[in-house]
Amino acid sequence: MPMAAITDAREGAQALEEAVERSSSMVFLGGAGVSTASGIPDFRSADGLYNQHFDYPPEVMLSHSFFVSHPKEFFDFYRERMVAPDAKPNQAHYKLAELERTGPLQAVLTQNIDGLHQMAGSKRVLELHGSVHRNICQRCGAVYPVEWVLAKEGVPTCDACGGPIKPDVILYEEPLDQRLLREAVNLVARADLLVIGGTSLVVWPVAGLVEYFRGDELAIVNLGETPSDGMADLVIHADIAKVFDW
Repeated sequence: MPMAAITDAREGAQALEEAVERSSSMVFLGGAGVSTASGIPDFRSADGLYNQHFDYPPEVMLSHSFFVSHPKEFFDFYRERMVAPDAKPNQAHYKLAELERTGPLQAVLTQNIDGLHQMAGSKRVLELHGSVHRNICQRCGAVYPVEWVLAKEGVPTCDACGGPIKPDVILYEEPLDQRLLREAVNLVARADLLVIGGTSLVVWPVAGLVEYFRGDELAIVNLGETPSDGMADLVIHADIAKVFDW
């Protein structure tokens, strides 16, 4: 039987620290909730993007077909809502980087596109949904940083060939990188501790990664319930930045 959810962040931090100390091969799977303490909105909370009002629903504006048919509106939304150039890592990012340097953490698997894990010092980060920090010309393959996109107006085009630019992020209607997904599956399957944090586990296929876990302990840290809470050994419903503060 899984234990009752812990709702006190300090108690949760102690329980998670003890689980990490028992581990020799830990993997972290994270979502938008990891970055909310850094000022980046998530999607499904009360203040998330899906509960804000735009000319089109966010899931439409973040689709491949909208990128093709409404490029100006796509980039307007992308610059305003999907890019956070001033965001800094929070305690969760820094603790994960520390655990990679000194402890059992083998890799971070993230659905986030903000690059904050790398900014905090993590080295092995699988960006399952891509990154705003890479923007690629669809004609010649030139790669531009996010600052370049922010400095442009309207629909950006390649400085070298004039081709269209697409952020290196997975949009709705697009498949995930199968090589990255296979690597993530293998990491989860070999881990003795899987920590899932800041994700509601409703976006597939990433949510399905938990099904490959065969290790000793599954821990979930999320403000709200997830479909996998019932199979977890440790469930913490508290602020993830505070839970990773030990």
